[in-house]
Amino acid sequence: QCDLQGLWRNELGSNVTILATNTTGNFSGSCHTAVATTDKQILVSPLQGVQQHPSAKRHPTFGVFTMQRQFSDSTNAFVGQCFVDQRGEETLETVWLLREKVLSHKDTWKATR
Repeated sequence: QCDLQGLWRNELGSNVTILATNTTGNFSGSCHTAVATTDKQILVSPLQGVQQHPSAKRHPTFGVFTMQRQFSDSTNAFVGQCFVDQRGEETLETVWLLREKVLSHKDTWKATR
């Protein structure tokens, strides 16, 4: 249970594809966000992450960050936990963190959402 490999969609229409999870819990994939703070075309971004080994925990936690967002001056990361209901259906509960570029250190307070 809680094998993150595959295609995941959120309620806003973003797609996250996890390509492979290795035995140490590291994984890679891609993210195609449906929401971005840019007027440029939104492109697929590579991602990397880590998960507690699914067999070690009933509801394992995970963390992911995206890399090389060429269409924006922002980057994001998310952490979450995988839950499995009585029917075996998996649900990921996540919290996202977005960091935008600011021009000065005094504006750093408004750069993270």
